[in-house]
Amino acid sequence: MAEPLIIVGNGMAAAKLCEELTKRALGRYSIAVVGAEPHLAYNRVLLSDVLAGKTTAGDTQLRTADWWRARGVTLIYGTPAASIDRDAHALVLADGRRLPFSRLVLTTGSHPIRLPLPGADLPGVTTFRDLADVSALMAAGKPGTRAVVIGGGLLGLEAASGLARAGAQTTLVHLMDRLMERQLDTRAAGLLRQAVEAQGITVELNASSTAIEGTERAEGLRLKDGRLLPADIIVMACGVRPNADLARAAGLACNRGVLVDDGLATDDAAIFAIGECAEHRGACYGLVAPAYEQAAVLAQRLAGRDAHYAGSTVSTNLKVSGVFVFSAGEIDAEGEEIVLADRGLGLYRRLIIKDGRLAGAVLYGDTTDGPFYLDLITNRTPIAAMRADLAFGRSALPVAA
Repeated sequence: MAEPLIIVGNGMAAAKLCEELTKRALGRYSIAVVGAEPHLAYNRVLLSDVLAGKTTAGDTQLRTADWWRARGVTLIYGTPAASIDRDAHALVLADGRRLPFSRLVLTTGSHPIRLPLPGADLPGVTTFRDLADVSALMAAGKPGTRAVVIGGGLLGLEAASGLARAGAQTTLVHLMDRLMERQLDTRAAGLLRQAVEAQGITVELNASSTAIEGTERAEGLRLKDGRLLPADIIVMACGVRPNADLARAAGLACNRGVLVDDGLATDDAAIFAIGECAEHRGACYGLVAPAYEQAAVLAQRLAGRDAHYAGSTVSTNLKVSGVFVFSAGEIDAEGEEIVLADRGLGLYRRLIIKDGRLAGAVLYGDTTDGPFYLDLITNRTPIAAMRADLAFGRSALPVAA
């Protein structure tokens, strides 16, 4: 008889786990996926394209209902999980239903961070995290609308770009001295700012938000220097925090996220966690690639095979405001640097060499070689033999490389 396995969370990590698990252990488990959002699993990376009108919400769907059905997966979406009864091995849903399990996997993702500013609860203030947020922004972000986006990281840039393409008069406010400071160095971030501003977005750096002003709804963002940025809509896109609420309430060990070992197990041997909600060796990953790597390892373990997750090399490869950027590894590491720059072509790449190996890479404009550099970093490949041509990418190296 198939063992009941419940996956809590119906996002990208859950979809990948089901894909991997049904390849390796089809029929071993009776799988149920429980999701709070009233949608099939979808690709959050495409939310800015939906906002900009470049694609539809339906096009973000990862798998069709028929795909799930063909693999025998029961989908329960639009109904959040309320609690975990660890003693009885049952998941309790918000509507009172109790679902028994032999194994439970948490893929509960992250919560968007909402700054505790005065006026943050006014109508017209939203986050940028899911399809519901995008729907609200699409309704408000018409041509002529004044939009202020708080946050100059990935989420903030995507939100600002989407709003600008939708016709909104958009201002991006960032606390730090450069955009994407965790992924880009000063020079690449400067080039990115130019590209963002060329899209018609006003960029305010070193700008601290102190209050959202308005009476019946948001009317503007007050900065620490006293300026008021008029706004009809204000988007908080300043990061996420792991959603460990369900795990914490059940008494599972948590820090920022749900603590897991190299087998992705929590301190309860029947319960696992992957994706943005999981914390492994002190790291919480807010990116898709580590979640997919964790899903592959967990699927092998649930299928009875020996597999271990040793952590992920963080990389970012995306298109922001029409420009491709890539970042991987230790971009702030001390070591030797190889820099290739051509302002006329809008090309910049900086490679950080440490102990004879590539430790970090930042690419702007042309990111074709991003996966190549990521492999070198992840595998700790000695680069002495290829160093002279390394900045020009894989195509410039001998075939053996």
